[in-house]
Amino acid sequence: MASTIQEFLMAAEYVLSEGNYNVVLCERGIRTFETATRFTLDLNAVPVLKKLTHLPVIVDPSHGTATGTTWRPWRKPASPAGRRSDDRGAHAPEIAFSDGIQS
Repeated sequence: MASTIQEFLMAAEYVLSEGNYNVVLCERGIRTFETATRFTLDLNAVPVLKKLTHLPVIVDPSHGTATGTTWRPWRKPASPAGRRSDDRGAHAPEIAFSDGIQS
C-alpha cells in the first residue's frame, strides 16, 4: 500500500523467482497525506506498469474511491475511476476472486 512502482514490480519479481507464475498486479490505491479518505486510486500507475512488465494489470477501485457505488454485470462500472480503469483494460470484476461486486 505504500510501495513505489519499482518496489511493486520487485515484489512481483520475487514471487516469480520462487516459482509462482500466477502473478497479477492489482492497483488498489495508494496512501497519501489526505486524512478524509482511506486510499487514493492511482490510475497513472496502470499504463506505467503495462509498459514496464509483461504481467497482467488490473484495478480494484473498491478501496481507492469513495463513490459507494456497486458494479452491475449488465452495465459499465458505475464510478468514474471504475470507468477509467475499464477504458485502460484493467477492470474485470466479473472474474474477480474477491470483492468483484464491491469493485
